[in-house]
Amino acid sequence: MESEIRTVVTFESTAFNMTKPRDYFINPCCFGDDVAEFLLRELRKQGMGSDEKPGQEDFGWYLNFDAAGVGHTLVIGHRPSGESEAGIWIGWLERERRLIGSILGGRRRGIQASAAQAVHQALTGSSVVRDVRWYFRRDFDSGVERGALSPLTAG
Repeated sequence: MESEIRTVVTFESTAFNMTKPRDYFINPCCFGDDVAEFLLRELRKQGMGSDEKPGQEDFGWYLNFDAAGVGHTLVIGHRPSGESEAGIWIGWLERERRLIGSILGGRRRGIQASAAQAVHQALTGSSVVRDVRWYFRRDFDSGVERGALSPLTAG
């Protein structure tokens, strides 16, 4: 059963690259390297330990950081939107796990509230980010996008 921490976040920003594929992208649509770098810097300002650089997936980027002595991963992707000039960024928190733990679903369990709060603070504390919304993973994955203003608010 999922904890009552919202672990999926969406936000808007015009400050990050959403249109120009880079030579090092695995796929032309792998935007988010600059978002991941920004978030790593902001998490470090909060005293979080982290990897030096983000990693790349075939759909976007991820960054690893520690919260409450526990390793977490934030995966980031871009959702193109004709409605918004800013474009929508999506991130989801996971626990860092080894192969067997990942296979057994451990990436979705044990996410610390402090990890979600740190990401929230990094996003809402920035003047280049707006419309931050948090979702329960089960709802978001099933298409229910009723977001809350905080990862920990009730309701």
